[in-house]
Amino acid sequence: MEQLQGAAATTGPGIGVAAHDLSVYGLFMQADWIVKAVMILLLLASIWSWAIIIHKLIRLRSLRTQAKQFEDAFWSGGSLEELFDRISNRPTDPMASIFVAAMREWRRSAARGLLGNEALRESLRDRIERVMNIALGREMDQLERYMTFLASVGSAAPFVGLFGTVWGIMNSFAAIAGSKNTSLAVVAPGIAEALFATALGLVAAIPAVLAFNKLNSDITRYSNRLEAFAGEFGAILSRQLEEKH
Repeated sequence: MEQLQGAAATTGPGIGVAAHDLSVYGLFMQADWIVKAVMILLLLASIWSWAIIIHKLIRLRSLRTQAKQFEDAFWSGGSLEELFDRISNRPTDPMASIFVAAMREWRRSAARGLLGNEALRESLRDRIERVMNIALGREMDQLERYMTFLASVGSAAPFVGLFGTVWGIMNSFAAIAGSKNTSLAVVAPGIAEALFATALGLVAAIPAVLAFNKLNSDITRYSNRLEAFAGEFGAILSRQLEEKH
């Protein structure tokens, strides 16, 4: 009976087995410094990803509203010259910027008397199309900024977390071999610390992947909307040139 009690005492809590804090904070503090660095990196990547996601969602919603307002003004039947005079100094959205770029080139050519020559009118068509494409590309570059970061986090974060997990498990097995104690109470805390890195990698990657697909789809639709407007406005200016023939 005494032998059984002694055996129970040696395997009881607090004897031969160190107490471990299995909370999130405890898992972080007990981890190896490399695993800690991985966790911090993934946490920062997740925070920055969410900042980008929220900013892009708000920005795209605002751009769609502004585009609708500009299209209403553009197709209202009013004078395009008056619309240009009103917004030329501060175009509020990419669609307005494309319109301003084309109208500015039109006015410069008209001021220099280049609309009366057929060869010069053809050259003007090309220039207007070019300046609209440049304006569209510049605006889309701004809108697509940081999208590469989301894609990178979505693809790389699980592997970064896996690296932290593998490193943590290696350290855990090394500690187990050194202590020559394979009880679950000794093994589990080290494995939990290591797997926490993988969990953080997934926490960072999953929202980044989902948001990237959603935002990329929305940006593509918005880009198509700008291209359609540029094509329609280019056709309007082309008809204006033909009427001056």
